[in-house]
Amino acid sequence: MPILGQNQYGKAETRVVKVTRDGAVHHVKDLNVSVALSGDMDEVHYSGSNARVLTTDATKNTVYAFAKEYGIESAEQFGIHLARHFVTSQGSIHRARIRIEEYAWDRIEASDAERRHSFVRQGRETRLAQITYDGEQWEVVSGLKDLTVMNTTDSEFWGYVKDKYTTLPETHDRVLATRVSGRWRFNWAGDEAAMPVWEESYAQVGGHLLTAFAETYSLSLQQSLYGMGARVIERCEEIDEVRLSLPNQHHFLVDLKPFGLKNDNEVYFAADRPYGLIEATVLRDGCEARIPVDLSNL
Repeated sequence: MPILGQNQYGKAETRVVKVTRDGAVHHVKDLNVSVALSGDMDEVHYSGSNARVLTTDATKNTVYAFAKEYGIESAEQFGIHLARHFVTSQGSIHRARIRIEEYAWDRIEASDAERRHSFVRQGRETRLAQITYDGEQWEVVSGLKDLTVMNTTDSEFWGYVKDKYTTLPETHDRVLATRVSGRWRFNWAGDEAAMPVWEESYAQVGGHLLTAFAETYSLSLQQSLYGMGARVIERCEEIDEVRLSLPNQHHFLVDLKPFGLKNDNEVYFAADRPYGLIEATVLRDGCEARIPVDLSNL
């Protein structure tokens, strides 16, 4: 008889926007929440009995209700509330995984200082969080995607292997641009330890990634990636692992000679594909890698 393997169910991509009204000053949190639950679910697969199934509709409604009951202090804290609830309130649920995307809004400053309720969608990265709880252990992985950065100099690429198919010329001054996707895993694993301050930690990690990218004189995108991950590990004691994916957004000098013009590293063609894809994990010494190699599976 075939045996049932790993399985899960839940509600994907519940959009919830929480407006907090502090007098005339309003604050907005905009999340996309996906919940996956697993546990004692064999019978629903074998016979179709729903006796142990919490409906996905109830899962969705819990997200909305918790936004009211607990507010949304941070994506991570909101996910912790949800994961704890699903595991502790349902005997058939042994593990909950909460994935959250957060979309940032910037306040529009009006001439009337009392009007503090207008916002513009921020055009930078999307914030990410994944919270997993099995009734005993927590795993919190934060991250971001679509953070586009560029250095217009202080980047070289030369000395690489050349075979009969190599056409790329060496360069000692190039534009280096990439769209950063990253995840970082916290070493906080239970309520007995002090919980990180999630909002502060996210801001600090983002700042370290940007600083390392800007301050690394890059001889390869791999070198830049390691510098970014290493800076986070060195300066954020609450983080044990960083996984980064950096697609190389190539900028090629345009040949202006047919027009009688000299292109002195001024005019470039930005090619979105094909692109080099550089990925790696940076770990605290003595720690094991747990973040999936393929970030699309996280």
